[in-house]
Amino acid sequence: MARIYPFRAWRYNPSAVRLDDVVTQPYDKISPAMQQGYYQRSPYNLVRIILGLPELFDAERGESVYTRAARDFKAWREQGVLTQEKEPCVFAYSQRFKTPGSGETKERRGFIALGKLHDYAEGVVFRHEQTLSKPKSDRLNLLKATRAHFGQIFMLYSDPGGTVESILYDGAGAADAEVTDEYGVLHRVWRVSDPGAINMLATAMADKKLIIADGHHRYETALNYSKEHAAEGAPKPEYTANHSPQPSYPEAAAMMTFVNMDSDGLVILPTHRVVHSLGGFDAAQFAAKASDFFSVEPLHQGEASGLIEALKPESGTAFVAATRAGDYLLRAQPDKVDAALAGFPDRQKQLDLTQLHSIILDRLLGLDAEKVREQTNIRYLRDAGEAVDQVRRGEADVAFLTKPVTMEQLREVAFAGDVMPQKSTDFYPKLLSGLAIYALE
Repeated sequence: MARIYPFRAWRYNPSAVRLDDVVTQPYDKISPAMQQGYYQRSPYNLVRIILGLPELFDAERGESVYTRAARDFKAWREQGVLTQEKEPCVFAYSQRFKTPGSGETKERRGFIALGKLHDYAEGVVFRHEQTLSKPKSDRLNLLKATRAHFGQIFMLYSDPGGTVESILYDGAGAADAEVTDEYGVLHRVWRVSDPGAINMLATAMADKKLIIADGHHRYETALNYSKEHAAEGAPKPEYTANHSPQPSYPEAAAMMTFVNMDSDGLVILPTHRVVHSLGGFDAAQFAAKASDFFSVEPLHQGEASGLIEALKPESGTAFVAATRAGDYLLRAQPDKVDAALAGFPDRQKQLDLTQLHSIILDRLLGLDAEKVREQTNIRYLRDAGEAVDQVRRGEADVAFLTKPVTMEQLREVAFAGDVMPQKSTDFYPKLLSGLAIYALE
């Protein structure tokens, strides 16, 4: 069963800083330009902790991005830049945004709390992507140095009736904090400290299974760190004196944002693949090879928006290949694709990205799993226009424009214990880092 807990969060002190100046996008979504901008915005911007600039540290004196992060975190608490909640809380967390592409206004509602860390084998938490060792090592070094979680792991649960949201949002007044990010997303947070409401929330979540939407590396890092500390000291009781739930020891939980996967506010965007530096790539030869598995329809070479429109009506597996010599709509030939993917479960065979990675990238273009994992010849872009422009400018050989994975596909694959290719999902918008911080001590 899923266990959630309130916690005494550390939060930015509004009398010391403007929230707009100190919060950031998740660490793995911060470009070098964004990193510089965050540094310039405030000496207390969270980027200095979660993604410090290496050139600012003196390695000969034993400094690193991690030791500096720990020093800054300690100093900000001592200076009152960060202050701790007086009692355990959870936080209702709403994001209002315009959907990229359509411009439709949506609102995604969830809540921030601690979540118990489970091995995948326990059947409580499910993943949908593989992880890499390098990002996990980086996050582990930061966790060990600071003893704190600064961003939330994005978790999905199913609640068709909306019971959880009603506990948090019915009768909610004005938010106690709000900020608009660089993408125009309005983030609002409400503090919930009433033990009765928190216990109702914990009860409502107790039968839920969770899927990691974003934060696979941070989840597995926190889980491994939790195991390292499991035997330290006597575990605390599951409930406090006022019947508030609590983790058995600090490392047994991590900070998470929980969102209802049945909500209309949940948006998954496609992530397009740009392949470069192949050497001797020939568009006509590629189309001929692809025709062994897909029907290949030439398109009138044009703007990315037109290519995406050509893709939208396709109900089955399909994607667009944009090259300098011409663009093509590829539709799966079921029998041939099924034979090519004979070793895959049926639910995986139906995924556009499984077919793209296993047949097109690996078999036809020679990009095996290792090259894809190390991104030797591949870039991942949300912006279809930029993906196509890189091809048109001669910076890439071919761009594959894809449809977004659906929530139904994600749910089916994750609950079956399978994983999708890397960068299969792009949940929009991202969760801001710095709205709440979970310190382990």
